[in-house]
Amino acid sequence: MGNIIISGITGFMGLNLKQYLNKDYTITGLSRTENKTENILNYQNIDSNTLDNYFAFIHLAGKAHDLKNTSDDSVYTEVNTDLTIELFDLFLESKCEIFVFMSTVKAIADTVEGVLTEDSVANPKTVYGKSKRAAEEYILSQKLPENKKVYILRPCMVHGPNNKGNLNLLYKIIKKGLPYPLGSFENKRSFLSIDNLCYSIKQLLLLKPEEKCFQLADDKPISTNNLVSIIAKTINKPVRILKLPKFIIHTLASLGDFLSLPIDSDKLGKLTDNYVVSNIKITSVIGPMPTTTEDGIKRTIQSFL
Repeated sequence: MGNIIISGITGFMGLNLKQYLNKDYTITGLSRTENKTENILNYQNIDSNTLDNYFAFIHLAGKAHDLKNTSDDSVYTEVNTDLTIELFDLFLESKCEIFVFMSTVKAIADTVEGVLTEDSVANPKTVYGKSKRAAEEYILSQKLPENKKVYILRPCMVHGPNNKGNLNLLYKIIKKGLPYPLGSFENKRSFLSIDNLCYSIKQLLLLKPEEKCFQLADDKPISTNNLVSIIAKTINKPVRILKLPKFIIHTLASLGDFLSLPIDSDKLGKLTDNYVVSNIKITSVIGPMPTTTEDGIKRTIQSFL
């Protein structure tokens, strides 16, 4: 059906997307190191003539959010903004038809009151979110030839087999038989199965809608308490949820910002804050997501066993 070039081909998203699209497309990777046996090109070795050979360019490569704050701010600008601009300019000069940019919901908001939609006013707070938003703004500011399409995708927290994220933290607690101590916090959070991410990209390549920006999330958000229950049942452990007073938890999290404790303010926020992301816009184009939130989480947790 055509040739596709994918940057960040060796990352979590890239490896899964390559496997997903391999049946229908010829995939070439783009990475910092060239590997001819794996059909991976080096960033420095491509130009607009190279992109003439591909009908779609999927740009996944980026500097992820650094929870430990060890990265220099300029790294985010160089990778998430400057590299994206450079590659998008090559796309505009080439005969390549579709450019997909993997942004993030954090390019719009770090905290959400109610439900985040594509109409929400962008107000990123972190250097990560700001660097992604700057790339978005550049792409949207450029005049697009009639024969070209561009899609900016904003996923929420992506999970899948062997992805070590916050789900892994909960998994370790439950596997040890320890109770989850944050049951007094009632919240709703959106997640995104890697299967649904791959499905969304493929459908956009096939359907080629006119809209440019889409948020990506599973169809239903869930509470962290519900998440704990799913994980426990998946690994055949009892569901143990404690409802400790919130002021005690907040005090411990504040101390954890300075001391080596299992919880700090950032981890507490990721586990207990509300962050609901609407996927109405993307599902109105491609239909409902094929993988439910519960099934996707089960599959992720099973990969940890």
